[in-house]
Amino acid sequence: MSGAPLVVVVGDSLLDRDVNGRVERLSPDAPVPVLDEADAAARPGGAALAATLAARDGHPVVLVTALARDSAGLELGALLAEQGVEVVDLGLDGATPEKIRFRSDGRPLMRLDRGGRRAESGAVTDSAREAIAAADAVLVADYGRGLAAAAGVRAALADRAANVPVVWDPHPRGAKPLPGMLIVTPNEAEARSLAPDTAAGARNGLARAADLATSLRAVWGALSVCVTRGADGALLVRGNGAPMAAPAPRAQGGDPCGAGDRFASKLALGLARGVPLEESVTAAVASASLFVSFGGAAAALRGERSEDATHVDGLDAVERVRAEGGTVVATGGCFDLLHAGHVRTLEAARRLGDCLVVCINSDDSVRRLKGADRPLVSQQDRASVLSALGCVDTVMVFGEDTPERVLRLVRPHVWAKGGDYDGQPLPEERVLREWGGRAVILPYVEGRSTTRLIEEAACRA
Repeated sequence: MSGAPLVVVVGDSLLDRDVNGRVERLSPDAPVPVLDEADAAARPGGAALAATLAARDGHPVVLVTALARDSAGLELGALLAEQGVEVVDLGLDGATPEKIRFRSDGRPLMRLDRGGRRAESGAVTDSAREAIAAADAVLVADYGRGLAAAAGVRAALADRAANVPVVWDPHPRGAKPLPGMLIVTPNEAEARSLAPDTAAGARNGLARAADLATSLRAVWGALSVCVTRGADGALLVRGNGAPMAAPAPRAQGGDPCGAGDRFASKLALGLARGVPLEESVTAAVASASLFVSFGGAAAALRGERSEDATHVDGLDAVERVRAEGGTVVATGGCFDLLHAGHVRTLEAARRLGDCLVVCINSDDSVRRLKGADRPLVSQQDRASVLSALGCVDTVMVFGEDTPERVLRLVRPHVWAKGGDYDGQPLPEERVLREWGGRAVILPYVEGRSTTRLIEEAACRA
């Protein structure tokens, strides 16, 4: 994408395979389940996954990694090319690492690892140095196989860290992060294994994470350390002030595979765009939580769902209402500068059924519809404000001009629109007919509009 900041990912790449099927019997020669394979798919893993996720967000991405010339390595290289990731290959002396996950009806059954031994990559090349030197942000995705320990790579990273943000995602068997990194992002289990024993005596989860981050920041000489805590979000320690806690949006179920790479890649993208560190961490936590709830890496790379169609509180309430025979109501809009008219419309929509899903336009979608100076409030903040209303059960964000894709996901019984649509055909009606849903118009609240609020504010400025 022309003009977009360049993110360079440095680290060990893997090939992930998913084998899906169903277990309905045990083997006659041993009491073990027999998996009847339905389908299998390969996808980038390790640093290659982090690079792929960043590229799918629309940014130019260069991956500095080491690929073997075996069949798995060639397959991985082809997958990266399909995703638009430019690869600087240092060459791998050894087999391509593979992680093969077997699932029955979507549930993990076992994992088979291949090429697990540490393998040496080739010497750093001029192309690798040039890529790192050109980066607007660097993500080191260390998977413990030696690339982040290479002297030439570390020298190039140390030089670039003086000018651009470097995110270091460490590994218990990996290289020690270089001093002076902007942020190091271990998960809580990694932090416990990497921190000195003196950091292990904290009272509760949050205090323990703060002690671990503080201790590791001193050990590594990092400017900041962010300990990711799964469903509990993340905790950022920076300087001598109080740590920042970034809670995760409430979400149940899903697949955590790749969540760390989603967090780290989203964080690097935010920093590359100049977003402040605290805001970038908060956005990365929300993105990783949604990534997990939508099915993790396997679902993301199949394109089943994306973060342009995300929810704040999950779809659990919707499914419970549907299972109990209740009525699911949905409504939509930009909801930029939430005002009394919006609230009255949402309250009226909620009274039509047993739960309310609010579908809001993403920032890019609002810009296409309203102009380059909109929205005034980001999609993250608009979703957060809406989800805090008592009449709203779930918020979903869609990136298209119309909410057709998200409607097919929710399948509401009723689609409610504000009265300013009275007399006009609703574009959503065609989609609703697919499952027998109905569209209704709600009364218009006179004198309440975002445009009017913006105009009045401009006159008073």
